[in-house]
Amino acid sequence: MDQDSILVRCGRCGTKNRVPKSRLNQGPACGRCKSPLSVGQGLDRPVDITDNAFDSEVLSAAGPVLVDCWAPWCGPCRMVGPVLEQLAREYAGRVKIAKLNVDDNPRIASRYAIRSVPTMLLFNKGEMVDSMVGALPKQEIERRLRPLL
Repeated sequence: MDQDSILVRCGRCGTKNRVPKSRLNQGPACGRCKSPLSVGQGLDRPVDITDNAFDSEVLSAAGPVLVDCWAPWCGPCRMVGPVLEQLAREYAGRVKIAKLNVDDNPRIASRYAIRSVPTMLLFNKGEMVDSMVGALPKQEIERRLRPLL
């Protein structure tokens, strides 16, 4: 893939669209269904989500989503944070990376039985397909992501 473009999956129809980085702020549309593509803010960094936004941000996403369930007091969570920021940049447009503070969002933490942090949940097309517990190295997280791409 061209270094000056990224792949952005349409949130409506799931089509992968190649978007030149120079056009990210110009409101690109899906080549198939013509819906506006969700690019720009949050595309290349983790997105903070809440109990109320979880269904629309994660379960309604057309492609893969990695949800980092974390807490501000958790040392291992702070170690995983920079790794997820790097992955968000490297997989921009192919994987959405979201962060859920379990202290502030107990409903989702309870729904998915989060008992320790960090816990990372992998979703694809609205279904949870994998989970990882602990401060895993970047290579292991990528190994789990690859089958979803």
